[in-house]
Amino acid sequence: MNIIPTSIPDVLLIESKVIMDARGFFLETYREETLAEAGIPHHFVQENHSGSARGVLRGLHYQIRQPQGKLVSAVRGEIFDVAVDIRRSSPTFGQWAGVILSEKKHFQLWIPPGFAHGFFVLSEWAELIYKATDYYAPRWERSIIWHDPDLGIEWPINDEDQPIVSSKDAAGKMFRDAEVYSE
Repeated sequence: MNIIPTSIPDVLLIESKVIMDARGFFLETYREETLAEAGIPHHFVQENHSGSARGVLRGLHYQIRQPQGKLVSAVRGEIFDVAVDIRRSSPTFGQWAGVILSEKKHFQLWIPPGFAHGFFVLSEWAELIYKATDYYAPRWERSIIWHDPDLGIEWPINDEDQPIVSSKDAAGKMFRDAEVYSE
């Protein structure tokens, strides 16, 4: 595995070695010791599988208690994945990192606890699998509006297209008004 820092050093892109032949491919998606050496010593307690159509934007989600670290991969299709640092004590508080994840490249993104997470589907259909370091807790879940100008996330959205968002995500708060994670 090759560990690549993003614009936020705590958010890591993980490139697995893909072995391909006429039968297909093989790759290692999780190796505890390699990830621990990269600073990802977390124990995962939950794994989720999500499917979405082109133009769907999910997020920016986070939990104010039981914050979840997430190890995200696109197993079908292609997404633009985003992590926003909402840790008040962090030198990168309010900054974001975004990467394209796809079934073709087999990269994963490590998003530590204390980050809001969202993604936008670029392909006709995309499926994500992600491991989480803590359990989903709906009562602690919050959402920041995806197009907050203070964050300035550069979503790869055409000017004539509007992303498809849930009513919950459309009602997300502005970053400056959001209840954020305090370590």
